[in-house]
Amino acid sequence: MHAVILAGGKGVRLRPYTTALPKPLVPIGDQHAILEIVLRQLAAAGFTHCTIAIGHLGEIIRAYVGDGSQWGMDIDYATEESPLGTMGPLLTLRERLPENFLVMNGDVLTDLDYADVLNRHTRSGAPLTIATYARTVHIDFGVLTTRQGEVVAFTEKPSMDYRVSMGVYGLSRSTLEGYTPGLPLGFDELVLDLLAGGRPPHAYEFDGYWLDIGRPDDYDRANAEFTSRRSLLLKGA
Repeated sequence: MHAVILAGGKGVRLRPYTTALPKPLVPIGDQHAILEIVLRQLAAAGFTHCTIAIGHLGEIIRAYVGDGSQWGMDIDYATEESPLGTMGPLLTLRERLPENFLVMNGDVLTDLDYADVLNRHTRSGAPLTIATYARTVHIDFGVLTTRQGEVVAFTEKPSMDYRVSMGVYGLSRSTLEGYTPGLPLGFDELVLDLLAGGRPPHAYEFDGYWLDIGRPDDYDRANAEFTSRRSLLLKGA
């Protein structure tokens, strides 16, 4: 079971925390780095191999993680010399990967069963499996529907429900065929290409705990909640 962790971003939205540290290494709770939590979860779920795609401050990640032996894993690295988007780093790795593998962002805090995502992906035969989460967006304004200069409907501060990507995917190596290594490839571009080609991704719906640590508010929340959720997040690790 192989996982690829995308850890090459600059973490601009999380500054100033990421001024000197790459985002996956900012500490959570009692000084566990986000990436350490993820690696302990992957090892507990049965993953034996992991490739970490690094870029900005990547040598700090390499020095911190090493070869993965402390978690009982075999970890190697792929260096992103220039920004390649979410899926772009996988193109240069393609020949090093098994047919089905897990891909995830390095800043996700969740109790998602990573092994089940990969197993469900393999069984589905889909080109891509996207772990999804229900989110409600609250609009702080009265929303008007207009037509030809007239207001035809009004809703006071509505809420809208969506399913969003959790930044965790099951992917098949064959799905990456036809894309050029070294060129950027975004998650959005890949999904739109699959939909246009009549090969829809599979949705893995999840309703447990999930936090994408992208902004200072998210980071503060993660620190506030980690102690009470530690046993949940690190069960079996």
